[in-house]
Amino acid sequence: MNLSIGAYGTYDDRNIPLTSVEKEKEQEKRELMGLEDPAAGRKKPGEECETCKKRKYQDGSDEMVSFKSAAHISPESAAARIRAHEQEHVSNAYKKAAENDGKVISASVSIQTAVCPECGRTYVSGGTTHTQIKYYNEENPYQKGLKTADQAKYSGMNMDYAV
Repeated sequence: MNLSIGAYGTYDDRNIPLTSVEKEKEQEKRELMGLEDPAAGRKKPGEECETCKKRKYQDGSDEMVSFKSAAHISPESAAARIRAHEQEHVSNAYKKAAENDGKVISASVSIQTAVCPECGRTYVSGGTTHTQIKYYNEENPYQKGLKTADQAKYSGMNMDYAV
């Protein structure tokens, strides 16, 4: 028998309401199997639980960005604040590339979510930024050889004819 919990009570797989005796038997089975009611002990929507009140975010990178020291963010504003924080990492990558004669090949941001075990609310738990920067080193012998080879390969490929 599959059970579902609806807005007005507990039903079996045929969508027939269970009697109080059947509910008690089902509850005993659940207790013997170690299953709890998933909604038991949860806060109502809009209420902030203790876990959510105490949750803090901190950046672990060696860059100078926000959240270097642990700070609380409300679950409602966590998504926007974390996206803005990760954008700081992307901006730093572009700045670093420009200062050192480099080029940003790729920059991607991943946002992670989790579910609060106390209240069941889904919240943004953090983010990760991955960047790839290519640096041009004209002093590198390999780079010089590559440049010479490219010059020999591409010279004379395109010609303009005047009539």
